[in-house]
Amino acid sequence: MQKANLVNHNHFVSHDAAMLNLPFYQPVHLAQIEALEAWCQQQYKTLQKLAQYDSAEQGKRLIQLLGQAGWLQHLIGQPKEYPADARSLCLCRQTLAYFDDLLDFAYSIQSLSGSIIQRFGNEAQRQHYLPGLASGERIAAFALSELQAGSDVSAIALKAEQQGESYILNGEKAWIAQGDISDFCVVIARTDEGPGALGLSAFIVNTCLPGISSSAIGAIAPRSWAHLHFDNVQVSSEAILGIPGQGFIVALEILDRFRMTVAGAAIGFARRAADVALRHAADRKIYQGRLLDLQLIKAMLAKMEIKLSASALLTARAAWMLDQGHPFAKHSAIAKYFATENACEIVDDAVQILGATGVVANSQLERLYRQIRPLRIYEGSSETLLMNIASALDAYRLQEREDL
Repeated sequence: MQKANLVNHNHFVSHDAAMLNLPFYQPVHLAQIEALEAWCQQQYKTLQKLAQYDSAEQGKRLIQLLGQAGWLQHLIGQPKEYPADARSLCLCRQTLAYFDDLLDFAYSIQSLSGSIIQRFGNEAQRQHYLPGLASGERIAAFALSELQAGSDVSAIALKAEQQGESYILNGEKAWIAQGDISDFCVVIARTDEGPGALGLSAFIVNTCLPGISSSAIGAIAPRSWAHLHFDNVQVSSEAILGIPGQGFIVALEILDRFRMTVAGAAIGFARRAADVALRHAADRKIYQGRLLDLQLIKAMLAKMEIKLSASALLTARAAWMLDQGHPFAKHSAIAKYFATENACEIVDDAVQILGATGVVANSQLERLYRQIRPLRIYEGSSETLLMNIASALDAYRLQEREDL
């Protein structure tokens, strides 16, 4: 009853209220999104002022903004007011993406990097690093990809050679989100406990150490993004996350968990585009009527709604499976693949509906067009996810089926 009252008396901008009323969610999830939506709307003028800075400086200030407002408290345990589960992360990313790309970007990278320490760090590591991340006073990054090792994590070449009680890191990492503004990063490096994937370990590396440098790189959606260079960087053996040789597990486990949150962000971007298109179609006068009266336009808008609904359901299933302790990796991949692929189609159709207005520089749709495209690549490209999903199909259950 409490949930129904909340939905009926509040208009959710970034979410379909009917979707939130499904049994996947609890009243506390709805209260969290209601509060986050209100906060995002209050930040409108602040976000406009921040636009004068480059993406790196915006990233720093947005993390401080999120931390000061308490939206990163999930990194130090469950906040008193709101949940800190997978459903919460997906819903929050959908809301933040709907309102501002860089807000979502800052929230997601800080959450991903902090979650690795939260899950695999020892008590000393958690106490040392997580409070600063939660408050927004410190910035983290996840240094996984390399120029020759993107989807193939087992091909990582950055070397961590043990020398006494220390490790010496040499090599490069590529396309690291927040790499140029981070205070420390989680680095996956080769320690050679075994061949391929078995020879990787995870380290927490302070970026102020001698031998570390970064070079910022541009992106079609401007953001803090950089290559990192490691030249004889010495770190203590106490910097290892988990145990030596566990790096591959650390990387895959966190990617499986966060793929569904990328789906949440994709839904946020796509819902914004669909709202822009619907508003335009309702207002645009054409042929003695409105654009919205044309059957082809109605069909395009209807398909957008279907894709949004299906994406939201798949994402909710993946997050619910994780929160309930059930196997979730396949469902996370499905949600990420479907939501990102269809979000790109929704944004493209929105541009088509707006016509010439949709291709104006610096418009909402131009920004959405740039912002949505990378989601089909990071946290597992669509092609890699299809292979993962196919590998998870159970053909053995059909062996005794003589009716097939």
